Amino acid sequence: MESLSNELLWFLFGLAVMLGEIVTPGFVLIFFGIGAWIISLLLWFGVPISFTSQLFIFLITSVLLLVLFRKFGKKYFQGKVSRPNVVGAVDDIRGERAIALSDIDPAIGGKVEFHGTLWNAESEIAITKGTSVEVIERNNLILKVKPI
Repeated sequence: MESLSNELLWFLFGLAVMLGEIVTPGFVLIFFGIGAWIISLLLWFGVPISFTSQLFIFLITSVLLLVLFRKFGKKYFQGKVSRPNVVGAVDDIRGERAIALSDIDPAIGGKVEFHGTLWNAESEIAITKGTSVEVIERNNLILKVKPI
């Protein structure tokens, strides 16, 4: 049985590290995955590099990418929060505003965006998509709203 080539091993290692980003917070592992892919590309193009040099280049490129691009990339991969310093109980959201992302029918409900998050919503009257709404109450994961 033929063993896997070094470039394929680096590629698979990089992919595994990037997939690890899904289960760990912080937007860090992605840069180590890219560093592994850089080594994979160098080997694929036939650049002769010893294993020690591969590790050194992997660490240097990964840390440089992390330092240079983490702050820039992090803002694109975080949820948006309209009021980052919300004080008070989580359940105390009466009177807050949201936007209807779909038509809200009294019989079947609809969807609203509240503080950058998609919520199920219900209303006693029909509300059209794009309307600003006020939260009347929260019942588990459903917001009861009315148009403003």
